[in-house]
Amino acid sequence: MLFKNIGILDENLDYQSDQWVGVRDGRIAYIGGAAPADADAYGEAYDGAGKLMMPALVNAHAHAPMTLLRGYAENLPLQRWLNEKCWPFEGKMTPEDMYWGTVLACAEMARYGTVSFSDMYYATPERAQAVTEAGMKANLCECELFFESKPFSEYAICAKMEDFVARFHGAADGRIRMDYNIHAEYTSNPQTCADIAAIAKEKGLPIHLHLSETASEHEECKQRHDGMTPLAYFESVGVLDVPVTAAHCVWVDDADIEIMARRGVSAVNNPASNMKLGSGYAPLAQMLDAGVNVCLGTDGMASNNNHDMFADMYLMGLIYKGHALDPAIITPKQVITAATRAGMLSQGRADSGLVKEGFKADLCVLDVTGPQWCPMTDALCNVVFAGSGSDVVLTMCDGEVIYRDGAFSTIDVEKAKAEVSARAKRIIAEL
Repeated sequence: MLFKNIGILDENLDYQSDQWVGVRDGRIAYIGGAAPADADAYGEAYDGAGKLMMPALVNAHAHAPMTLLRGYAENLPLQRWLNEKCWPFEGKMTPEDMYWGTVLACAEMARYGTVSFSDMYYATPERAQAVTEAGMKANLCECELFFESKPFSEYAICAKMEDFVARFHGAADGRIRMDYNIHAEYTSNPQTCADIAAIAKEKGLPIHLHLSETASEHEECKQRHDGMTPLAYFESVGVLDVPVTAAHCVWVDDADIEIMARRGVSAVNNPASNMKLGSGYAPLAQMLDAGVNVCLGTDGMASNNNHDMFADMYLMGLIYKGHALDPAIITPKQVITAATRAGMLSQGRADSGLVKEGFKADLCVLDVTGPQWCPMTDALCNVVFAGSGSDVVLTMCDGEVIYRDGAFSTIDVEKAKAEVSARAKRIIAEL
């Protein structure tokens, strides 16, 4: 495809008007202010008048099958939300339920410009099937709660993960990647965590975990582990010896932030979820100032209710200003970076997340002719504070269009909606 006369956010996230962008063999092959010499070789010419191209979004912390729980577990703090609502519901979910939940999540994400997500859940084969069929990217990890202090090898998930890594890591032309998982400090034990860390290091794979989401989680860990915070504890058992994607990081302290910067931990901000569950405000400015790779995620649909990453960008750009009483604490450029390039880096996808020649063609195009986009005084401010996922008119993953002008080329969204609705009703009736 050849996009012509389109506005873009370039590799530095600077706005450039009237550009030509050529996509070939899954990558961005040309960017320039005039048509390429071989313009006819690119196939379809896309009229970019009134459009803005930017890197496609990355949902760096998700629980895709939880679309089935949308609107189910409301107005509860985290532990009651988990124990009274989420875990009983999830205990009734079948692998087929999780497949359809992931299909619907993929459709929703693609609709709003997201092409890749890091997913922590169960039924990895079914989730991998859904992502592959959707033509999207995902880092998948198989979740488990390690309450028994025993070697990881004695848990059934150890053998399952060996199988999943062999089958799915690098599958779908590299669009599927596998991570190891530790749900959280409070749902695991030191021996098992150390074993997982050693295996992940041996295999060269990352670990995806929850970190310091609530004040009680953070403080109770210190009581259990001689004053160590969850991050210090994970470092002590070797977890930080591999790349770690740490979701939430709401209650990390200054020493934690130093560790995160030194050990290359990617911190995933989940502003909608953290506000909805009353968990608090992550110290984003301190993390960014320290050089931490700060990403953005939606979390699951029981604590956010939608996969529109533009809504999370809006919150990330806004709420921390009010919390810190500082209107300059975070910039739109930092927000967009968190939602794009930083997320790809957290997934180990170094050749994506920028509108740059040679990079993977993971792109979204927005219609910027609506009144909320006028004037385009500052394109980045408009994206974060005026735009929304409904402005997305095209989503491209590895050079393939997966959503365009209301149509999904890879997903039967009506079938997915019907399946998820019926399955959610069945599970609620069983509880």
